[in-house]
This record gives sequence, structure tokens and C-alpha cells, in this order.
Amino acid sequence: MLEKLIIQRTLRVPASDGAAGDGTTVARQLDAALLDVGFSASRALLEHVGALAPGPAMDLAATVVSAVRELVGDHVQHNAYFIGFPNGVPDTIEFWTDRLRAAVLAGGATATDAQLRDAVASGGVNLLDLPGYGTYQHTYAELLAVHDALIAAAGDRLTVLRLGDAADVEAARLYLALAGSATPPGEADLAILGELAVACVDGAQPAEVPVRENRAVLNGIRLVLGRPLVAVDTATDVLRLACHVSGGDSSLGTSTRFRAFRRPERRILLAALNEVVGANPNKLGDVVRYAERWKRLGERLHPHEYAQWPYAQEVFAVARGERRVPTLAGRAEAAIRAGAIGPAASVLSAAPGLLLRSADRLLRLASPAERAAVVEAVSGALTSASGRVLLSLREHVGNRLTPESARMYVNRSRRAWVGPDRRPPLPASLVAELSSLLDAEISARLPAPERPLVVDPEVLDVALPLSGKAAEGGFAVLPRGSRAAVSGELLRFFTYWRQTSRRTDYDLSVLLLDDEFHSAGQVSWTNYHHDGVVHSGDVTDAANGATEFIDVPLTVGGRYVVPQVHIFAGESFDEVAESMFGYQTRARDQRGAPFDARTVRARSHLRGQGQVALPMVFARGESGWQAVWLHLYLRGRPSFNRVEGNTFTTADRVRALMERRYLTVSYLVDRWRARGEVTTWNGRLPDEPVTFIGIEVPEDLPEGSQTYTLDRLSELIPE
Repeated sequence: MLEKLIIQRTLRVPASDGAAGDGTTVARQLDAALLDVGFSASRALLEHVGALAPGPAMDLAATVVSAVRELVGDHVQHNAYFIGFPNGVPDTIEFWTDRLRAAVLAGGATATDAQLRDAVASGGVNLLDLPGYGTYQHTYAELLAVHDALIAAAGDRLTVLRLGDAADVEAARLYLALAGSATPPGEADLAILGELAVACVDGAQPAEVPVRENRAVLNGIRLVLGRPLVAVDTATDVLRLACHVSGGDSSLGTSTRFRAFRRPERRILLAALNEVVGANPNKLGDVVRYAERWKRLGERLHPHEYAQWPYAQEVFAVARGERRVPTLAGRAEAAIRAGAIGPAASVLSAAPGLLLRSADRLLRLASPAERAAVVEAVSGALTSASGRVLLSLREHVGNRLTPESARMYVNRSRRAWVGPDRRPPLPASLVAELSSLLDAEISARLPAPERPLVVDPEVLDVALPLSGKAAEGGFAVLPRGSRAAVSGELLRFFTYWRQTSRRTDYDLSVLLLDDEFHSAGQVSWTNYHHDGVVHSGDVTDAANGATEFIDVPLTVGGRYVVPQVHIFAGESFDEVAESMFGYQTRARDQRGAPFDARTVRARSHLRGQGQVALPMVFARGESGWQAVWLHLYLRGRPSFNRVEGNTFTTADRVRALMERRYLTVSYLVDRWRARGEVTTWNGRLPDEPVTFIGIEVPEDLPEGSQTYTLDRLSELIPE
């Protein structure tokens, strides 16, 4: 349902076109239901619901409540293994001994210590198969019955939902924003774009579609419907499209098994290839990189049957090696191997983005005499490269004054690995020169605000969303490297998963690190208690869904708290029916059930490739605790992953990320500040329309104000 997607993505509720009437009772019920899950309806939204007839009002209210409950993870039942959690959780050894005694009871009597020793010594006891281990011994209703109601606290989250325009207007607005985005989307946004593309195929289209994965999604719909393709300007665009409609990876990160194409589809794809190569034969250079995939695609498209498109046939001739085409990257690499760094930069100048991504390497290899030529080539490329590439290079340059303690690599699937940083640092004068050039070009591209600019200080530490691949979908999820202040006295982590077809055991764990990123303890299914940190108990089967919790008092020792989710057995993160991670903040005396949506601060999907998920880290600083988003996955082992086996690799990745300096919203604000007045939001409403940048939209901003919140921060990235 598009209305639900719009609510979850924008926190705006599409206006209903239902019959008018008296829906005031439904409006009051909606307001109460939203408060129960940590949301509130704006005055305009309540007035809109109240002006509808009871039937349409109830339909709209049901959609809103369902959408926000899914958003924060309240649409499922979060049961805990130990019914009284966080109270009544036994000592780990005591619990295992109790389970072991139950396994060797003889004739209803209590097992003796000797019987326990004999059972363990025999080697025939699997601790995970002990009676009552890993499966809930009580229902969700029974868990709720033993917990008092949550005591409201001043710091509990309250997220405001606002009234939007009609559903078709909201859908078109979101479609244009996603399709025309200057930054690559994450998996969640790609899925939303696909649904919107079907609904908006006959409506207004974006003037440009800069991101090639977006082109694949849009053209996938157009291909199936027999419509003309849009924004196809390379052969690789056609390959991405073929992968997408075959249910594969349009980013080309993994191979795709191509489906059979209908004859009209083959004509459209081959005609597009013919047009691209016919207009610029140099585009054949793109084919070599994915030659094997082109050969497999050729088996499905039968290009030899279409003599009217000879340029398309050349694509497959290059893929088969029957025709050799020199590539730009190949020519540049040959020059680099010959030691001709200046000429290599000159060759790459024909592809500004590739040149800028190669700038660090060229500058390191260049002799002092050639360095000026490389800088000149880089300077000349700045005006032609995308704003996202400029910002990425600016962030990179800002981290090149000193070697990193460990160099971390993260692919598009958020799989992370580290290695030593053997690169010599760039000279400080060179870093300053490149930074100045980049700052000037980025500043020139930022649009001058048409209204006074007001900035919420809470958004300043949010990392610029240069790629949706650096984040997961969910609620209040920030890009990798973003920081947010943590309030309250207690952190409560939760992970939920529901298996698809086979027994699946995920394990929530917490690793504590000291100032030097050395282990300071852990809590997991093998250790229920440590320094006040408490585990809710191990669940080993999730046919009907399972949840594990960990409570961390903010008085805990250690500098860093690293929650992790390990796959012990069963389905991977992208195979299970559903999986999520989130955290709550609470006061110690709030009581309540282990999960309460009003205390959820953030919830993210777990859908990456890897056996160990590292969603975020919590760091203690001089001004208190901060949540820092990681969005990382470790390869781990095929099964039986435990926190004890990943301590060193986890610490390396946490250290690499914590020591990296990310470009944040404050960088762009500083560029605007140099050009005019920027006001810090202090809670007082302005008298005139403003451009507001913040986490959430304040209530009652003057009419005509423009707002950029978390769902629209990517629109601040200059083109």
C-alpha cells in the first residue's frame, strides 16, 4: 500500500479523499493509539481525521497506526526467554547446571553431582539440546502479565506525524525525489522506488536520473510495459537493466542468472545498445570489465538474429574477445606502470570522476616535478565531476595527513575488512591546497537559500548521506559515521528474527572495549551478566519469531559498547523472513515490558551479507554517551559464530571507524555560513518563512517554510 510506504518514509500522512463527516471520536482514538507507540499527530492531521466520516476516518487511522507500528518494530511480539527480564536472570553456570540436572533426572528424583559429572564426561550431552533450553517456556501474554506498566518519563520519544497532500501528490513527490536523487539509494529505497515507478509511470518524470541503479529500476518497469527507455547513455546501463529485470543485482556487485526475454524486450534492449555504441564507439570500452556477463546475456538476447542493429552485435564481439578495444583505464594503467604519472592524469582527464577517484594514488606516485601537473588535472576535473564525488574526495583528503591505525574497506553490501595502512601521508601543504580547491567548488554549487537558514544543532553530527549503501532501512537510522547524543540511564538493545524454512539461531551480544580498544568484557548467551549488563536469555528457534535483549546501564565500565548479532546456525540475514536490530533508552525505574515502542530510539533492518552484524557502537565522551552508526557486517564463520571468536576483528573495525573523520551536515552549514547568516534553532518560532535543516520538523513553522529532515538530507548534496 503506497500510503503506508509514504508514511514510513516521510512521516507525512497522505490526506484522505473520503466523504466528509464527524470523525472526532476516531481522531481522539488515533491520538491515543499513536501515543502508545511514541508518536503524536499534528494539529492539522487530527483536524483532517476529525472532518472525515467515521468510515474513511477509521480506514485512515488504521493505516497510520499500522505504518508506525511496523516502523518501530511494534508489529511483532517481543517475548523474552526469562520472563522477568531484566530481573530474575540467573547466573549462567547456575542456569546451565539446572538444565543439565533436568536432562539426567532419574525416576523423578534430583540428579546428583556424580550423575552430572558422568553425563558431561560421557561427551553425549549437547548443552543446546537440554530440556527447555532455547524455546520460550511462557507465552507473550504471560510475560506482559508479570510486568508493571511503563512509567512515563520526560525523555521518552515522541515523533510527530504531519498531514500531507493527497496520496497521488505525495507519491509523485517522493518518486521524483528518489528517482532524481544524486546519491545511490539503499535497498529499502530501491524497493520503494520500484513500487512508486509503477504508480507514476505515466506522470511527471525527473529531468535527470543521475544514479544508474535508479535508471535500472525505472527502465525495468518501462521494459516490461513496452515503454521507451530513459537515460541510457552507456552499454553498462543496458547490462544493469537486464540484471534488474532478471531479479539480480543492478549494482553489478554479484553475478546474475539472466531470465529468458520476450522478443519485444530483446528488441528494446538491443536497440538501446545499438544507439549508445553508434553514437560513441568508445563506449565499447565499458564492455571488457563485465565480459563474462555480456556473453551470458548474449545467449539470452540472440543478437545475431537482428542484423539491423550492427553496433549492438559489436558489444558481444568485444565480450567474446573477437575485437579488442583499448579502455581509458587500461591506457592510464599502462602509463602508470611506465612511470609516466603526468600523462596518466592527462588520459584520465577524459573521465573526471575516475580521475578524482584515482587522485590519491597519482599524487603518491608522482615525482615532485609531476605533482603540479596532477594537481592541475584534478583542478580541471572538479567542475565536471558530480557533487557526490567531490564530497567523497574532500572527506578522503581530510583523512590523509597521518596514516590510519587500520585501513578499513567496506563494499556495497556493507561487508567490512581491515588491513594495514601502508600509504605514506600526503604533505600538509598538498592536503591544504586540495581542500581549498574542493571547498571552493562545493561552495559554488550549493544553492543560495531563498529564505533565512535555521539549523537544529542535533543534525550537525549526521554524516552526509553520500550513498544509501552506507545505511539500512528502518526508523531514525543515520548514515555510517553519524553521531547522536544518548540520554537516559539505561540502554536496551533488541534483535528480532523470524526464520523462513529452517531452524535459525541468532545471538545478540555486547562487547565492551576500553580506551585502547582492548576487550573489557562481554555479555552473550555464554555469559548472562557482566558489570551490571544483563542478557535476556538465548532463543534458538524462530519459527514464530524470536527476540533477545541486553540491558546496559550507562554507568558500565569501558569506553565503547559494541552490540553485535551473530548467526549461530540457520538462515543468513538476507534469507530470513524478517530481522531487525534496535535500541531503547530508559530510566532505571520505568519498569514496563522488555519492549515498549515509546522508548525505541532507532530500529534498523538486518539485511547485509555476512555472518556477524555490527549495527552501531556507543562511545563515552567528555559530554556523555554518543551513538555512532556502523552498518557493518563481518564474514565470520559459516556457523557457530560467537562474540569470543570475533573480539579482535570487531575491535579493529570499530577503531578504524571511530578514528575516521566523516563529512557531516556541519560541513555544508559552514559553507553556507561563509555566504550569509545561519541561525541555530533554539526552539523559538521565527516570524517569517525559513529554510529549516534538522532531525524533525518543528510544529507551526511559518507558512512557506522549506524543511530538510532525515528523509531529505540527500537533497542537500549538490549535483
